[in-house]
Amino acid sequence: MDPVKFFIILPFLICLTIIPSQSQPNYLYNICSNTTIFTRNSTYQNNLDQVLSSISTNAIDRPNGFYDTSEGDDDNRVSGLFLCFGDLSPVVCQDCVTTATKDIVKRCPVEKTAIVWYDECVLRFSDRALYSIMNTFPAVYLSNTQNVTDQTRFNTILATTMRDTATQAASAPRGAIKFAVKSANFTAFQTIYTLAQCTPDLSGENCSLCLQAVISQLPSCCIGKQGGRVLCPSCNIRYEIYPFYNETGFTREVFPNTTTVVVGNPPSPELNPLPSPTPIRPQGGNGNKGLLSKIMASVSGAIVAILLVSFSCYAVWRRKHQKKEEVVQLLDLRRGDGYSSDNIMGEMPVNCSQDFPMISFDIIKEATNNFSRETKLGEGGFGPVYKGTLQDGKEIAVKRLSRSSGQGLQEFMNEITLIARLQHRNLVRLLGCCLEETEKLLIYKYMPNRSLDVFLFDSNMSTHLDWQRRFIIINGVAKGILYLHEDSRLRVIHRDLKASNVLLDYEMNPKISDFGMARIFGGNDIKSTNTIVGTYGYMSPEYAMEGLFSVKSDVFSFGVLVLEIISGRRNNRFYLSEEGESLLTYAWKLWHKGQAMELIDPSLAESIVAIEVVKCVHIGLLCVQDEPAERPTMSSVVFMLASETITLPQPKQPLFSIAQLVARSAPSSSASASKVSSVNQVTSSSVSPR
Repeated sequence: MDPVKFFIILPFLICLTIIPSQSQPNYLYNICSNTTIFTRNSTYQNNLDQVLSSISTNAIDRPNGFYDTSEGDDDNRVSGLFLCFGDLSPVVCQDCVTTATKDIVKRCPVEKTAIVWYDECVLRFSDRALYSIMNTFPAVYLSNTQNVTDQTRFNTILATTMRDTATQAASAPRGAIKFAVKSANFTAFQTIYTLAQCTPDLSGENCSLCLQAVISQLPSCCIGKQGGRVLCPSCNIRYEIYPFYNETGFTREVFPNTTTVVVGNPPSPELNPLPSPTPIRPQGGNGNKGLLSKIMASVSGAIVAILLVSFSCYAVWRRKHQKKEEVVQLLDLRRGDGYSSDNIMGEMPVNCSQDFPMISFDIIKEATNNFSRETKLGEGGFGPVYKGTLQDGKEIAVKRLSRSSGQGLQEFMNEITLIARLQHRNLVRLLGCCLEETEKLLIYKYMPNRSLDVFLFDSNMSTHLDWQRRFIIINGVAKGILYLHEDSRLRVIHRDLKASNVLLDYEMNPKISDFGMARIFGGNDIKSTNTIVGTYGYMSPEYAMEGLFSVKSDVFSFGVLVLEIISGRRNNRFYLSEEGESLLTYAWKLWHKGQAMELIDPSLAESIVAIEVVKCVHIGLLCVQDEPAERPTMSSVVFMLASETITLPQPKQPLFSIAQLVARSAPSSSASASKVSSVNQVTSSSVSPR
């Protein structure tokens, strides 16, 4: 060959070698639900094949990059859909979906529910309805391995920009492309680029809720990182310090240096992705920009050191300042100036001395015999609880905030504010408080029978709770939660309903206690938080995994409590002795087989009322449904418990178990030990449930 021609052709040959076709989708991750499987060559598989074929055929020129379909009826019904990311051309979208329909059956060959993510699209199928249903679980987290320099400024800009991007994406009408990108200057040399997208079948409100949920996960997975991404079934977000999205409608670049964490069940090791060809290099000067960023990072080393020293000094000063503020707040409360965490929500401040009396520390000290070991009733997250006797003979229970407690002034004030305004026969009664120097004490009416868990989970003590008493406790707790949700003037979500927070008086009547984690809400609000509080085993799926809580979160906890009262067994320990099965799934299997009576505590054998037991198991299962919308309200629960003729809806099998999830995430767990190599063979990532 002519040397001149050779050197002319050589660059093109090199490009063809190192750059794959734009139509080659970049696999990210897949999750197969191994809880429900189908038989090969069955009606379900035939319906699944038709769904995937329809999806592949209809991937051509979809104006919104979205398509859903379903086949079959009842147990053989299969729903499926795909979503292409909004910055792709129709050709790239079609190539990704075509590949996905073939790939997903290889990765999830017999599972009824599966999802696979690529850099260009996401494909799902399930034996449940998918269209117009918001779903944020399971989710996959990806984070850039490189750290930012000024985390405080970066996080502030990122939060504002990502929120604006989500708002813009959610504002699109139903059926349109719910996709938005936005950028903001971080430094003179760096820009933050953000992306948000929902499936077009969601309403604007549900799209907004979905994006809020995944945005709230960024601090958990990507704090201080130069890039991050959260993928869930109904929406996704991403941010980087380079322009990763395509404004011209061509396929996006795939960039290295990402680590992956998955929420949910990781795929089996044999189904891990195979390495793919080297991805396209950034174009349009991005390479120069990356080089410039590296140079600037090297030059700014001294500045980073100065910032770290400054931040350390500020942190020390802030701790001292906060301690001083706390003392001032305590003094203000003692004077009746009215400091409350509810002030920021527009509520009237509570005055401790007016709503209930301030009690001298010396009186409490004498009543508890100087907080002696003999008077100690137990220990909670707030701190130790002591029994005391006042000079007039009245018995009290004293919660003393521990200095090492995870709870502080905010939770202390929260409990005072709520209890002072809530009055119900099934709520614990707060008699007063004590705020002197560093002491923070809450004084309650003493409950001689302590808490429900003392009786429920002890084989000897459980004999004191016959079925009639347990049924009364179930009804009392239900009425107490109903009061919090609908009848009180504040409308409260408890967030930590469990057996140990149900106290029993002299007649074994239940009293709901511990409002340190409770939150005031309005109407049917759904709120989100970055800090998950509560107890494993009682947490609803959307709260444990996404930080979303509502009245339906308390309903889930109530359902768990009902099944524990009936069985005398703890949900968060049940899986240890039942081959990884939760109390919820065990109860459902017995109920589904018509054997609900086998769930009962053996000590109830002589006192059971079969029709009431079966009804309570049924109600408990309705309360622990995975989807919040499928759980009843507490007003419905109270009505169902009181009615003898009502026909109850059929519950679905609860699949979520936070106890199992925690077990799988233990160091010895095979799930936490599994590895997934990135598709570009640059990084290796640990995969574990979150």
